[in-house]
Amino acid sequence: MYTRIITLCYRKIIDINVVKPWDKLVFDDSYAEFKIQAQQISYGTPYTSYAELLRNVPAAKNLSALVTPAISSYVQQLNETVPEILNNLGRRFLIFRQFQFELINSDINDKNKHQIAVNFFTEPLVWYDTISNYLLIGHLSQTTEDIYTHLFQLQPYLSIHSIKTGQS
Repeated sequence: MYTRIITLCYRKIIDINVVKPWDKLVFDDSYAEFKIQAQQISYGTPYTSYAELLRNVPAAKNLSALVTPAISSYVQQLNETVPEILNNLGRRFLIFRQFQFELINSDINDKNKHQIAVNFFTEPLVWYDTISNYLLIGHLSQTTEDIYTHLFQLQPYLSIHSIKTGQS
């Protein structure tokens, strides 16, 4: 029998329109840090938008990495549980092992243009079946004979990031 081991990626997009407290904190702190870092990188230039900086200032390619520490403590508050993805019982169940912060758009002079993404990459999971638009998965590290599974609906911004097949 072949086993499919997958890693999922959930891309959480955050912009000025967010309403949840965690999202607002991440938005505000990432913008404040972007502004500090971008002003240092753009010093002596007329560029204020993230896109302009990327096109004209080589050091701007590091801005996402420079802003990441500003949101790391908020990600730790999630206790390695991917937000907003629920199983069919209404429970959060996906565990992430790493995340990646991404600047999508921003401007030193306009907070309304600030848009970011936090990409959550799950621990390896066993993909048992697809039922309509639902995935049936299980955790890889189970030690009992019973296999405990989660059934959840596919949704926007959730994707299979990687897949590995093997024999079990």
